[in-house]
Amino acid sequence: MKKEGKMSEKIKTYSDLDIWKKGIEFVKKVYVMTGKFPKEETYGLSSQMRRSAISVPSNVAEGFRRYHNKEYRQFLYIVLGSCAERETQATISKEINYISSEKEKELLEMLDHVSRMITNLIKKL
Repeated sequence: MKKEGKMSEKIKTYSDLDIWKKGIEFVKKVYVMTGKFPKEETYGLSSQMRRSAISVPSNVAEGFRRYHNKEYRQFLYIVLGSCAERETQATISKEINYISSEKEKELLEMLDHVSRMITNLIKKL
């Protein structure tokens, strides 16, 4: 498998994947954002958002370590599901006034970008 966007460089590890890097950026953004949620959300929406965000780069990494493209593809489909889950959580966060419309838009755009990257990788496998 070759590195996304740079056909001359081979991927040696999952941390070379742009998708994994974007996932890590997303996790950091979610942690900062949910850190500002009310304390009663610590074990509710905040925790759920963090878990679903973490599953994005985690499943990219786990799938990369699998020996067969079929297994890797399955993990990437899980990532797509996590992205959809996060989209819903971002909307809920906005609807209950935990985040602004601008923050929701920012998160949704980031998720859309990651989802398109995942879909393109699935097609290449």
